[in-house]
Amino acid sequence: MNTVAEAMSTFAEKNNLLDLQGNSPTALPGVRFFRASKSSTKQPFIYRSGIIIVGQGRKVIHFADHHIHYGAGDYLVVGVPMPLECEAFTDNGLPILGLSIDVPPQVLHQLVNQMREQNLCDPAFRCAQQGGLQLAKMDPSLEQASLRLLETLSDPKEAAILGSDIIKEIVYRVLRGPQGLTLFGLAQHDGHYARIAQALATLHANYANTITVEKLAEDVNMSVSSFHRAFRQVTYESPLQYLKKVRLNKAKELIIAKGRRANEAAHLVGYTSASQFSREFKRHFKQSPREVSAHFLG
Repeated sequence: MNTVAEAMSTFAEKNNLLDLQGNSPTALPGVRFFRASKSSTKQPFIYRSGIIIVGQGRKVIHFADHHIHYGAGDYLVVGVPMPLECEAFTDNGLPILGLSIDVPPQVLHQLVNQMREQNLCDPAFRCAQQGGLQLAKMDPSLEQASLRLLETLSDPKEAAILGSDIIKEIVYRVLRGPQGLTLFGLAQHDGHYARIAQALATLHANYANTITVEKLAEDVNMSVSSFHRAFRQVTYESPLQYLKKVRLNKAKELIIAKGRRANEAAHLVGYTSASQFSREFKRHFKQSPREVSAHFLG
């Protein structure tokens, strides 16, 4: 029986992705395949919300006070977008392989409602507190669903017919797993976790505009002090630090992907001071905007 690593290797070969360095979309919207042939040093970027399944290789996510190590056979549940620092390692010369899966909100809410009807939701979920990123080992049922997804993704017509059902099963398996609370909390409209997720959606849609903690808290009907506590619990960052990291990562994308000059990128992501932008950019990425531009654009 194939392992997830073997299935990912086969998928890369069938889809001419053996030279891929980074992420590639698949035949199914919201599902991306990742491959890297070399290890990489610690660098900041934003983890998208969703489910990340690791087939091969290892990664380390660095927080201020702890680290998360994960690798083959593990999966991450990312409830909200997270600005993180991560380093990656190949094993025995084999490439790093992974799959990231967005969780459709309508699928999540449908599953949670059905699980409640069948008494499959732990009552403790209603009052438990949870961070926005958690790690778990794949069990056989999730592994089998992942294998079916990888096989289906190689046939666009089959993916169009069966893909959404397999995604629904994977989300269900994660909800029933040890870190299901990370997703379950998003469906709790009156909970702090869901309110922070709502505030983050606002922040990501308006990061280039003036954003205040007071307005974010007001929008989700929380006091500023409660909002601060809940925000840090979910994202491991203060609201202003989170906003700064989002802006810096967006600016880097503009410099690399769009060829924008540093001053222009700074303005587009909400900075009013070019010198402050350059200082914070270099502190965050360990390179100046000009060095990043020269490295990627030549």
